[in-house]
Amino acid sequence: MQTLLLWMFYISTFYAFIPALVSRIFGFRVFQRGKSEREYALTFDDGPDPVYTSQLLDLLKRFDAKATFFVVGINAEKHPELLKRMHDEGHLIGIHNYVHKSNWLMRPVTVRKQIAQTESVIRRVTGEGTTFYRPPWGIVNLFDISKNNGRRIVLWSSMFGDWKASVGAKQLAERMLKKLRGGEVMLLHDCGTTLGADAEAPRNMLIALEKLLMVAQERQLRSVRVDTLLCRQSGNQSTVSSFSSRDWMKKTMVFGWLQYERLFHALFRLRPVSKDNTIFYYRRRIYHGPNINMENGRWLEKGDPIIELHFDNKVLFRLGSTAKSMVHLAIQLIRIVKTQLPDLTQRVVHDSGMKGVKAIYAVSMIHRGPEKLGFQIREIPQGLFKHMSTVYLKLLFRIIHPSGSEQLIEKKEVMVPKLIVMPIDTLFDRFQQVDSHQAEHTFDPTDQRDVVHTRNNELAEEDAVHASIRASQTAETGSGN
Repeated sequence: MQTLLLWMFYISTFYAFIPALVSRIFGFRVFQRGKSEREYALTFDDGPDPVYTSQLLDLLKRFDAKATFFVVGINAEKHPELLKRMHDEGHLIGIHNYVHKSNWLMRPVTVRKQIAQTESVIRRVTGEGTTFYRPPWGIVNLFDISKNNGRRIVLWSSMFGDWKASVGAKQLAERMLKKLRGGEVMLLHDCGTTLGADAEAPRNMLIALEKLLMVAQERQLRSVRVDTLLCRQSGNQSTVSSFSSRDWMKKTMVFGWLQYERLFHALFRLRPVSKDNTIFYYRRRIYHGPNINMENGRWLEKGDPIIELHFDNKVLFRLGSTAKSMVHLAIQLIRIVKTQLPDLTQRVVHDSGMKGVKAIYAVSMIHRGPEKLGFQIREIPQGLFKHMSTVYLKLLFRIIHPSGSEQLIEKKEVMVPKLIVMPIDTLFDRFQQVDSHQAEHTFDPTDQRDVVHTRNNELAEEDAVHASIRASQTAETGSGN
């Protein structure tokens, strides 16, 4: 049950929660507000409707206002005459899926079919396709913002609750007038037949909209299509603002990721290895993967209790931001892990809930050098787990390392997640420390030579780690030529 809950959390977080967060709150890869002093955009969802859309078109024509209609494919197919009139009167037509269903509840291939089916209807009626898309309820998934296939996702900067009849025409007009300004992208609805809407609600919207258009005319504000507002923004955007946008996007992704991590730690009760600046968190769980040969006759088998390690993303981001190269990042990471493995050992020894664990276990994209600490590196078998781990870690790597995207492209053959496993007795042998009161009774000054010898061994081992990483890096560079 816990494993099922974990997978549901992974999928919902990366497929839905994080993409929705970064798109809605921070505008990542979506258009939701223009940069114009005198132009704003009216956008209408869910139609066309046989009763209200024709009245809306009459109203817009009277004020010489242009708008954008995000149509539901099945409604457009039923009322092609309204779709043709939108086009003939100079309005922009966008896609709102073939049926009004959330993208969170559909597979990527299903969403693509919904979009293609709706565009086919639009092209058949108007003779032109469209590149503008607004997902129902403005809810995007991972594939919407990662692979737009030439689509421009349009959200909004203001919404008014006009889908509920309880919001009367007077209150609705007041809400709309408060947002009437240049650059605004207003969300309205010309159809009330979708889930959660009231069928008669568009009547109030039309009354309020007439008031808005009258005031806009007095203020010399003009309603334009979304593509017109977008062109104004693109024409005025400087190189500096482009760089600022990328920097803002990076900060946005980091913020979203760290919020996700806090939720994950709380939900699955992960514990920090160290009180200050911990590099990883841990928890006990049952191993469900394929059998792993841990050498010397030891096997990790399905059903064995293990300690699962999770790296702290905040620390990884800090290290990645200052790292000069991939080698530098790996060396820093291994140094910190080495200093905190004794802390992990002590926690395991003194935690009765950790008795009987067979190994410590993690999945990581940075797996060059850990074998010098006692870890064994193993391939992840093909399947859903490997696919989901790859998606997760590549997205994480793009965030934590300044040149993460370039590294993933240049070294895509070797930048793959792998299993990192250490038998629990190896952890104890290498990192279990003697208590201080025991050390007082057992330490002999004549053993100083042993201390020096041990320290020399540690230094040699650290050099070996560095050499291992550099050799691996050199081999990758050579293989890429």
